[in-house]
Amino acid sequence: MAKRLIGCIIVIFMLGALSACAFEGRGGDEGLSVVATIFAPCDFARAVAGGLAEVTMLLPPACESHSFEPTPQDIVKILNCGVFIYVGGESDAWVERILSTMDTSGMQIVTLTDCVDTVEEEGGEGEPDEHVWTSPKNAMLITKKIADAMCAADPQNAAAYRQNTAAYLAKLDALDGEFREVVAQGARKTIVFGDRFPFRYFVDAYGLDHYAAFPGCAAETEASAATVIFLIEKIKAEQIPVVFHAELANENMARAIGKAAGAKVLLLHACHNISKADFQAGRTYLDLMEENVKALREALM
Repeated sequence: MAKRLIGCIIVIFMLGALSACAFEGRGGDEGLSVVATIFAPCDFARAVAGGLAEVTMLLPPACESHSFEPTPQDIVKILNCGVFIYVGGESDAWVERILSTMDTSGMQIVTLTDCVDTVEEEGGEGEPDEHVWTSPKNAMLITKKIADAMCAADPQNAAAYRQNTAAYLAKLDALDGEFREVVAQGARKTIVFGDRFPFRYFVDAYGLDHYAAFPGCAAETEASAATVIFLIEKIKAEQIPVVFHAELANENMARAIGKAAGAKVLLLHACHNISKADFQAGRTYLDLMEENVKALREALM
């Protein structure tokens, strides 16, 4: 955190020198520039844009989102964009500090935690759970807000943005229906994570119970022996066939629990970020969530 704070202070001093060019690229002849901090809202914005706007993700592929530190180049991208999208909450405190130093009057800003009803993160001491996009229904609400912002920033292409949004919302609604069908047909309603747990909104949406090695996205790297034993015994007692891990995470804990309990280890993708290979291949939120449908089906069978 100290390193991030120092970096932000340095950037704040730079902003005065950059302010003269702050409004270049915020629409007009250059086209609309949209910047999102992480993968999921970046992908929503791409779906809305349909190629009519430049959409950029600040978080480099394969980078852990909770430890992200902006570079001066990242700050310039924010300064010059017409629509800026970020999550909100404790991990995005750097965003609030940066925005407070900017003239944002010509910028549309979307904060994901303001788009939906939030819940408190487990073990978060009053902090909202930031992983609001993991529920497809929430993804629909977020996409609508992004579309509103893009239409306001670029009215010339508003009709196309609205058309693209309607088509994408239909796909998200169908995805939600797939998850509901899997849960309805499942033999159980419990999933186990041998990892941190960024799926609170997801399990709440589908009425699932969950157990995890860590509450929310806790900073701990080692679960207690008592927690590990509890998860192993829970899997054995309820004959749960799968133990999950999240993307871009150390899978050792999940693999150890799975081996001891006789359960298969599978990925449930939270869409914080994607690997470099997936990014280059053009994988989308919908692609990753369709894989989650298959993984959840196997876990609930």
